[in-house]
Amino acid sequence: MCEKAVQATLLRDLADSSTSTVAELQPCGQDVLASLRDAAEHLGQHSHIDLDRLIAHAYTNLKCARTPLRCWRRLYSDSSILRSVADVHALRATTDDTIADLAIARLDHCIIVAGAPGEGRLDLIIDFIKGLQTEWRRYVPPLTSSIHLSLPPPHRAAAPLPRLTTSSNAVPRLHSPPSLSSFISRHSRQPFIIPGHLLDWPALNEHPWRSLDYLRAVAGPGRVVPVEVGSDYREDSWTQKMMAWNDFLNTLATRSPAQDGQPLTYLAQHNLFAQFPELRADIIVPDYVYASLAPPADYPVYAPPTNDEQLVLNVWLGPQAQTPARCPAHAFPAQVVGRKTVWLAPPRAAPAMYAYPPPSRAAADQPRNPAENTTAPSMTNTSQVDVFASQRDGAFPAFWEGVVCDAMDATLEAGDLLFFPPGWWHAMRTEETSFSVSMWF
Repeated sequence: MCEKAVQATLLRDLADSSTSTVAELQPCGQDVLASLRDAAEHLGQHSHIDLDRLIAHAYTNLKCARTPLRCWRRLYSDSSILRSVADVHALRATTDDTIADLAIARLDHCIIVAGAPGEGRLDLIIDFIKGLQTEWRRYVPPLTSSIHLSLPPPHRAAAPLPRLTTSSNAVPRLHSPPSLSSFISRHSRQPFIIPGHLLDWPALNEHPWRSLDYLRAVAGPGRVVPVEVGSDYREDSWTQKMMAWNDFLNTLATRSPAQDGQPLTYLAQHNLFAQFPELRADIIVPDYVYASLAPPADYPVYAPPTNDEQLVLNVWLGPQAQTPARCPAHAFPAQVVGRKTVWLAPPRAAPAMYAYPPPSRAAADQPRNPAENTTAPSMTNTSQVDVFASQRDGAFPAFWEGVVCDAMDATLEAGDLLFFPPGWWHAMRTEETSFSVSMWF
């Protein structure tokens, strides 16, 4: 989609007071709406200043509000789209191709920070990005046959990893996938693994996610993603930042952060499918996620995700890292690349898991990153216990006395599908560069 078509679409939406665009922007204030309309109508020498001001205003409100109004997401997104249109106008008067990358990155921010709200907005952004890549970066996706494999192949012949000392049980492995009715009536109350269930996915075959070249090809140049910096989000040094997708992939291919002393970067719990929709066609969501399961007796507060599908898909990509948390939904983690060690404990373990206390009111009122995980942002669902510790050190006695006997562990190989019910405590440790998909329902 060219910049003229994009500008015309936003002008039409903003000019008609009966559209959902105007209705959603009105809570931001009539002066804000008027400024956005004026900028859309007069994209020129000075419009970028007004648009930058609107973007900053929307971002500030997103950052400071615990539950931001949808209008600020809409303002951030539409202002950013128009700002990228203004960039293209500038491009036509210069040979500076870096402006195209800035425009593409800003459009990615619309998706990451604001969620690209509004009917058709996500598709418009994706089409605009592809148009910029084609016209200004002369990008032509390579043929799949030219793609070589870079990340680790499946390790089914490798020696098994040692069992965890914090677990007394193995996660059950099913010999064959259960029927949907059997899953609902018999298997949905306890964790299990279906070995090799994903081996027919395109992501493990003709569109291999262990190929860095393929991952670059589906994105194209100029793309950015949100990454976590640090191996454990419980540590004070942990933070988040935006990073060029190609630079992030290069870290997976060229170095081991643990060996060279550089901070680890990890793409965690991010809806990468919204940014790179081609990847969505590479997975096959199992029918089990549409089972409409009732809240389990040991976790009656369960409620399904509130989106239309009642399904949340996220990806996790990076080198060695660990994530300890409690899942509020039914979960199917799918291991696509690499190996991962998983630790699980039932909801009844909660009193002995030493969860972090709720934040103080002062801390809760602090500005937050609007691109951070908001699915379950409170640390009260996170344990202070290092469940991957090799030996007992005397700390957390209730955990060792009351949880270890009920806990389970397993190693997920590429192609394995794991299930666990809501309320289960879980921790994941990647044993090498790993790419996985989580399905919450």
